[in-house]
Amino acid sequence: MTQTAPNPAPTSTAPAPTTPGRIHRAWFVAAVTFVTIIGAAAFASLPGLLIEPLHEEFDWSRGTVGFAVSVNLALYGLTAPFAAALMDRFGIRKVVALALLVISGGTVATLWMTASWQLVLFWGVLVGLGSGSMALAFAATVTNRWFTARRGLVTGILTAAGASGQLIFLPLLSWLVVHHGWRPAAVTVALAALVVVPFVWLLLRDHPADVGLAPYGGTYAEKPAPARGAARRAVTVLFKAARTGPFWLLAGTFAICGASTNGLVKTHFVPAAHDHGMPVTAAAGLLAVIGVFDVVGTIASGWFTDRFEARRLLAVYYALRGVSLMFLPMLLAPSVHPPMLFFIIFYGLDWVATVPPTIALCREHYGEDSAIVFGWVLASHQVGAAVVAFLGGLARDAFGSYDLVWYASGALCAMAALMAMVIRRRPATPAAAA
Repeated sequence: MTQTAPNPAPTSTAPAPTTPGRIHRAWFVAAVTFVTIIGAAAFASLPGLLIEPLHEEFDWSRGTVGFAVSVNLALYGLTAPFAAALMDRFGIRKVVALALLVISGGTVATLWMTASWQLVLFWGVLVGLGSGSMALAFAATVTNRWFTARRGLVTGILTAAGASGQLIFLPLLSWLVVHHGWRPAAVTVALAALVVVPFVWLLLRDHPADVGLAPYGGTYAEKPAPARGAARRAVTVLFKAARTGPFWLLAGTFAICGASTNGLVKTHFVPAAHDHGMPVTAAAGLLAVIGVFDVVGTIASGWFTDRFEARRLLAVYYALRGVSLMFLPMLLAPSVHPPMLFFIIFYGLDWVATVPPTIALCREHYGEDSAIVFGWVLASHQVGAAVVAFLGGLARDAFGSYDLVWYASGALCAMAALMAMVIRRRPATPAAAA
């Protein structure tokens, strides 16, 4: 167990003393965070499975359903920086527990909807606000508070939790949608969010000082006083960061990341594959396999981020993703074949591998404000995802195919690779902020 101290100690890079044979409490907090993100990942697995059932039952266009998904994705991102500030003000447990309850309530409400505006309100607004209050902002806050050493690795593990949830829930939800309709799948999502609430409330702790510990690999410091004016702080940090070049480059590259993952593949891969005759369950199974390799790729990316220059890693990740998306239209077919499996493995390794180096660059340039800055960068990720989720549906309605969207996303990824290389390295100085 890490040694405690009665008074705050100056910041130091030297690790705190530990008792041999004891596992630091930070790893248990990380485990609870991992399980929570897995449970919450159920809601992120459903949108791509809803497009065809809602189109058939209500005769809503794919663009209309895509718009509801885009509202969800945009609010997910725009809520994140305020959620990080709220966690500083009210604590991680309260914010995340409330977010899970909002997700569950919004999902259940969709069972009784009869008009498309209700889908936008329940799934788009409520679930979007709830999901934006946790996920990657949650992971970044936990990592910053509980870890000084191994931050890249822990970031990769927690980011991979979303992919693990996708792996668990996608096959189940697709089977429910095909055999029992979309409503039982929605109930499953609501229950998954509810189940993890007790884990958050009973096992999660807001700060190492709450249990008399130093962060893993760091020195003891008293818990800071609650930061009042959460919304004002989030906006102040945005204006401060917006005066720096790295912020716009990170926001731009992450917007393209969201466009090429959540907005495109997670939302439109299943209906695109179904257009080519592939069963929904098979297409959803391929997305789940992406989740398997996403876990490997993201954890590996965290390990790489602790050892290599983050901006170069980002450039490689985006370049490889762009190449893979350019080939996808030629691979879609009625059945799963080896080239498609190669794409799934290749793309899966790259899915959210961009997150650990992006968080590392935020930490390098913005110090103590990095969690909130990353929240705004994540907002750009989700805005990019929202735009493509909507435009992808419109393109399918207009052209009868998703091919144009795949090619455009590949070109955007090539642009992101160039932008990543432009991010300057911050000289090593004691100052935390740029």
